Amino acid sequence: MNHFSRFIFLATYFIYLSHIALASIVSRGDYNKDFYVTYSPNHINTSADGRTRSLIFDKESGTEIASKDMYLFGQFDMKIKLIPGNSAGTVVAFYLASGQPNRDEIDFEFLGNVAGKPYTLQTNVYVDGFDDREQRINLWFDPTQDYHTYSILWNLHQIVFMVDWVPIRTYRNHADKGAKYPHWQPMELKMSIWNGEAWATDGGKTKIDWSKAPFVATLGNYKIDACVWKGNARFCRVESENHWWNKGQSSTLTWTQRRLFKWVRKYHLTYDYCMDNQRFQNNMPIECSLPKY
Repeated sequence: MNHFSRFIFLATYFIYLSHIALASIVSRGDYNKDFYVTYSPNHINTSADGRTRSLIFDKESGTEIASKDMYLFGQFDMKIKLIPGNSAGTVVAFYLASGQPNRDEIDFEFLGNVAGKPYTLQTNVYVDGFDDREQRINLWFDPTQDYHTYSILWNLHQIVFMVDWVPIRTYRNHADKGAKYPHWQPMELKMSIWNGEAWATDGGKTKIDWSKAPFVATLGNYKIDACVWKGNARFCRVESENHWWNKGQSSTLTWTQRRLFKWVRKYHLTYDYCMDNQRFQNNMPIECSLPKY
């Protein structure tokens, strides 16, 4: 293990410990209690103890589950093992969504690939129904071989996407400068598997090989540490011991997180909408020129 690899390991370990120390857990561990199936229940397998759940995709259908509660701010951790082998054209998603036409959404989307080529992890943020905020990275491990933890921290100050506690992307609250930020609509936590062959792999050039179906992604342990929506946004915006995510230590990235964030951007970032001048005809979204942390 080289010096920087050792740094990454130790840094992520201490970040993990700090999250354990701060957390006041709302829900952890039983899919039968915390989630409902939105469509195709025959494409879901759940372990006897409710601790793991498989999402199945074939020619008939994909499937989706959603949390029974809605949330406004918090942290959401999900262990996922992605589709092994040839997964081209498939999309596995882990995301928060408000559901209204002017929806807010915070997305992890795992874009499949042919066997031997890396998965692409796409993140996106919708605010008031508008997206166009995609970023893509290549992961530094094979996500089909074991479970890895994917996390969304969403609070008054920022959204942070994390992979095994490494921050891969931030989206700050710059509403005071004219950039839209999701801060008033509660959201469900959702996981799904579906057909994205029109765009997901090589821009839609590589299609699904149905001879490899069914395609299976497995969800492991999860933790939801968030403000349950009770109809009053003010309650969820309060800084309190239970709402640790809104407090000062979660308002920006720590020094260690910043170093890891820069490492991801330098070595693993493959697309950032804020660098796509052609797409936006040199009229970039306002948040692109504002601080990331």
